[in-house]
Amino acid sequence: MKNTFRLTQIPVLILLVTLLASCKVSKDYQRPELALPNEYRNVPYGDTATIADMGWKEFFPDTTLQHLIERGIAYNYDLQIALKRIDIAQQQVKQARMLQLPRLDLRVAGTYNRPSSNSLNGISASSFLGAKHIENYIAGVDLSWEADIWGKIRRQQQATMGQYLQTYEATKAVQTRLVADIARGFFNLLMLDKQLEVAKHNLELSNNTLKLTNLLKDAGEVTSLSVQQSEAQREAIALLIPQLEQDITIQENALQVLTGQMPNAIERKVKLADFKANDSLATGVPAALVSRRPDVRAAEMSVLVANAQLGVAQASMYPSLIISASGGIESFKSSNWFNIPGSLFGIAAGTIARPIFARRQLKTNLEVAKIEREQSVLEFRQSVLNAVGEVSNSLVQTKKLKEQEAIASNQVNILTQAISNAQLLYQSDMANYLEVITAQGNALQAELNLAFIRSQSLVARVDLYRSLGGGWK
Repeated sequence: MKNTFRLTQIPVLILLVTLLASCKVSKDYQRPELALPNEYRNVPYGDTATIADMGWKEFFPDTTLQHLIERGIAYNYDLQIALKRIDIAQQQVKQARMLQLPRLDLRVAGTYNRPSSNSLNGISASSFLGAKHIENYIAGVDLSWEADIWGKIRRQQQATMGQYLQTYEATKAVQTRLVADIARGFFNLLMLDKQLEVAKHNLELSNNTLKLTNLLKDAGEVTSLSVQQSEAQREAIALLIPQLEQDITIQENALQVLTGQMPNAIERKVKLADFKANDSLATGVPAALVSRRPDVRAAEMSVLVANAQLGVAQASMYPSLIISASGGIESFKSSNWFNIPGSLFGIAAGTIARPIFARRQLKTNLEVAKIEREQSVLEFRQSVLNAVGEVSNSLVQTKKLKEQEAIASNQVNILTQAISNAQLLYQSDMANYLEVITAQGNALQAELNLAFIRSQSLVARVDLYRSLGGGWK
């Protein structure tokens, strides 16, 4: 009757556990407060539209660049590693979903014990069993279940899910950076192509100037010093060509590595001048960065994980209730092992336990969890601050580089005309060779600078696109 009474208490205990399971000793996650401006610096108004909503194929319409980005997304090793992290996190989430369920173990064991004949066990075995050894055979099922009274298991599940989301957002951040890096490398490659074209054109002009100087020297109009100066100018320009060819090869190799390919040449039919800067660069409002930018989202998920882990640490300070049960068949003779119902056994128990003295381990875990949550909040706020700063920097770069490009283009036009005038005056003996060389050198530098500014203007738009959270769609 006493055993029956105890068994009837189990359903009541389970009901009580179910009611207590709604108790929580920690607070649910809430996004930390952020002091965000209404619009970016030097942007007259804030609008919800943003180029970050554009897919990368729409933002980069050139087919050559699209092909490079497609290969990068498919074969880049950093991105593939990040995707494997997602696979790992998915498996952890599947396991976390099962934490609320009981654990069930199957146990089959056989033991043989030969006690000393002079021991109490040996004497008892001889007296009661008529043998000098003791055998025992058991086959049973063990069940254990921890009641989630204080929400510890739920917080563990939240932490696991948060880690999965953090990994997922981090992977998107890897892709946005990969897309931006490929676009930057591609525009830098086109810049080097243009600079090589400029260098070869100016080398041809220098050759013509050198021929003219030699003719004038033969005619007695100039000295050998003029010829030497023209030759030196020509060699200075010729020196640029192998340097630029080297840089082109290195940039091609870098792009191939980014796309997961072995170093090789990159076929391209487009030129730097084929890309026109688009003035329609909607940025949205700073508050949108929190939901659009993957690295900021990953930082926020880190706060969510830290909040859940704090809940686990807080719940660990309270008593835990574990219900266990075992059942099966047991016998001290193998011949009677499967004798049912004689060999059946069953055990059920409920345990409430709380550590009394754990050398401050629980208290330390709780305080560390609080500090880690505060740390994650600071890191989240820092990521938002960095994101707003990057967008602001990209905005001013796109604006000022456009102004620089207009000035540099006008400078190239002026200096190109100056070369023609200097050569005509030189032929008419109204200008010396130094003026011709100076005009050619200034024009060369201006054209190289213009190609650099144009590429940087395109790169600034890539940086703006990435900093706003674009590139993962």
